[in-house]
Amino acid sequence: MSITRLATTRIDKLLSSMGYGSRADIARMARAGAITMDAVKVLDAASRVPITPDLPLRFTIDGQALDPLPGMVILLNKPVGVTCSHNDSGPLVYELLPHRWRRRDPVLSTVGRLDRQTSGLLLLTDDGNLLHRIISPRRRIKKIYRVNLARPLAGSEGTIFASGDLMLRGETKPLAPADLTVVSETEVLLSITEGRYHQVRRMFAAIGNHVEHLKRERLGGLSLPADLAPGQWTQLNKSETDSVFQ
Repeated sequence: MSITRLATTRIDKLLSSMGYGSRADIARMARAGAITMDAVKVLDAASRVPITPDLPLRFTIDGQALDPLPGMVILLNKPVGVTCSHNDSGPLVYELLPHRWRRRDPVLSTVGRLDRQTSGLLLLTDDGNLLHRIISPRRRIKKIYRVNLARPLAGSEGTIFASGDLMLRGETKPLAPADLTVVSETEVLLSITEGRYHQVRRMFAAIGNHVEHLKRERLGGLSLPADLAPGQWTQLNKSETDSVFQ
């Protein structure tokens, strides 16, 4: 009978890849008694541990629970005024997260982008395969936005957006059909399956209106939690992440 052997990793390599510092930093933390595993101080950061799903639950760093292993998915309620970038000027979405997460390897990245003046549901992950599955045009994952307009609706917007004939300025391919639900004469919910540059704003500009406020509320089957304030984030489990594809 064959015996399945679990993959292992060095503690210093693991913690360094999660942004806690260099391997030398991790070694110093261990010697200082700052790292525990199963409530026992880890003095040798070069020792190896099996990679299992419960590994973060077994560690503490300076008395705090270990961050999620690679494969982490974060839902952030992006506020207005921050940019989905690692190095643009001005406030960045990554500054809303623990600073060490910027040093994670693989890197933590936004799943698509929301422009600086758009708020709402934004996913971040260090799982490159998952990121590309979500943003792939072939998936046609619906994105629902709450749109507040500068001028009252004319009444024909829903028909125009659903036609599949609307052409944005400077483009040669019409937009895929989009669904519009009227909330009030200046507020709508818009569901799209594409992710073109500033798409929602340009759609309304194309029919003579202007978007004053734009918030993404849903991605696939995943909704922005009502109790998640702007700038706050929550870690998603596998079931919640999978709901994006429903």
